Amino acid sequence: MPQNTTEGSAARKTLRHDWTREEILRIYRQPLPDLLFSAQQAHRTFHDPTRVQFCRLLSVKTGGCPEDCSYCPQSAHYSTEVSRGGLLPVDEVVEFAEKARGEGATRFCMGAAWRQVQEGADFENVVKMVRRVASLGMEVCCSLGMLDDSQAARLADAGLTAYNHNLDTSPEFYGQIITTRNYDDRLRTLASVRKAGITVCCGGIVGLGESENDRIGLLHELSTLNPHPESVPINALVRVAGTPLERMDTLDPLVFVRMIATARILMPSSMVRLSAGRKSLSREAVALCFVAGANSLFIGDKLLTTPNPEPDDDLAMLHSLGLEPMQPR
Repeated sequence: MPQNTTEGSAARKTLRHDWTREEILRIYRQPLPDLLFSAQQAHRTFHDPTRVQFCRLLSVKTGGCPEDCSYCPQSAHYSTEVSRGGLLPVDEVVEFAEKARGEGATRFCMGAAWRQVQEGADFENVVKMVRRVASLGMEVCCSLGMLDDSQAARLADAGLTAYNHNLDTSPEFYGQIITTRNYDDRLRTLASVRKAGITVCCGGIVGLGESENDRIGLLHELSTLNPHPESVPINALVRVAGTPLERMDTLDPLVFVRMIATARILMPSSMVRLSAGRKSLSREAVALCFVAGANSLFIGDKLLTTPNPEPDDDLAMLHSLGLEPMQPR
């Protein structure tokens, strides 16, 4: 169980935001048993190690995105099986959220394939979605691309809990994956989210062809944000036909485990979320991810447009590990 004592309060005050890349590399390269032991210690200081939060992610506007993210089947730059669609009706989204709540999800995330939020009817309807999903007693997260201070403030007023805006990879490797925006664009949006009082959901993707130094660079960027992102999704590349990364080598699952364990040590109070690519992992690899400090996963048969394990399979897996879904706060 997490600590609720003076010791626990002291631990929270020791959160660091001045990590160096050299320190992170030393942590990451530890023998795996040592790395997992340290991650478990950090995890148990701040979290109940037997509880896992269920999240559900819905694509509320699919395809046709003008960004050229090399991994994304929703980019208009590539020919994939994902078809372009308009914004889903508000009632349909709320109905989906209610179903997700019934399946045990306590956090509902809505993603729209936009480069940036534009004022108009679509944004007004997203604000309505946020307000109505929040009224269900769920945490509400959106991923809508770049946004400014006023748009972030409106989402906050509607009850938005979190805003997802991933850094994806290191600053040095970023331009080889995306050319239609830059790192500073991402950081400006994160600053607007913070200014509005919305919590930050920010992580990255492993398996893009990045080097070990790029993985360390991503972790450095995340762990030196002050405060740390409250939510850190770690994704494994899902190779999709038609995208530039469709023939990328399969990711070593232990690299994924090391990323989760290192993220847990660097950002011990954050929720570390198993995100895209989990379907490619064995049950044993997923179990190691929980040992490494992951305490959240996305349920449902797909994440936006890529495949994901079924909720019943996830419940069976958690039962076999002696873990339980986190209850609403």
